[in-house]
Amino acid sequence: MDGTDLEAELRDDHETAFSRLGSSKAMYALTAGEMDGDSVRAAAATDALALASVLEDWIEDADGDAASLYEDLAAAARTHADDVSDDPSLGASPDLYDSLAGLESTSARPGGLLGRYLVSLEYVGQMVGFFVGDADPMAAEDFRGLRSALEAERDQVVEVLDATGEDDDWHAARDAGDAVIEAAYDDYVETLQSMGIKPKNVC
Repeated sequence: MDGTDLEAELRDDHETAFSRLGSSKAMYALTAGEMDGDSVRAAAATDALALASVLEDWIEDADGDAASLYEDLAAAARTHADDVSDDPSLGASPDLYDSLAGLESTSARPGGLLGRYLVSLEYVGQMVGFFVGDADPMAAEDFRGLRSALEAERDQVVEVLDATGEDDDWHAARDAGDAVIEAAYDDYVETLQSMGIKPKNVC
């Protein structure tokens, strides 16, 4: 098992959830039904700032490669928030970040972080499509740049996961990735339901 294997397993096992988290309905949920450019940018900024907040807490009790990774990714997340919004602020934090923040073991955290990046890449892909459809090529290009940055950051997480040794550590990382993805999907379902929209269930 290595980080690439874990990524593939998470993608395969949550294929249906990812297909819906990368849909226009997910964008509708993220923006609370306000499908306009400012709301999409605000959602992207909130996602980035929520990640930075979790990672900055983790830095305090991390060491070695993990500490360097969390520090780098937290700084990058704050830069992403500034890049996508003129006045970034942390709105209501998505539920996946509660799940991420609750991870305490050093082996679980990178797995949960990988789950977060897989979810966020689905969101950002839909954001690119939103701005293309909105005839805003400059914004679409901004979000393509964000997507490329997130892909590179995901690869950094995969590299840190490659150092995982024991089976128990891999199980912890896998369980954490599952939990974060499931939290994102449950949030998507509950948000749509609260808006009177009936999402399809994962089968």
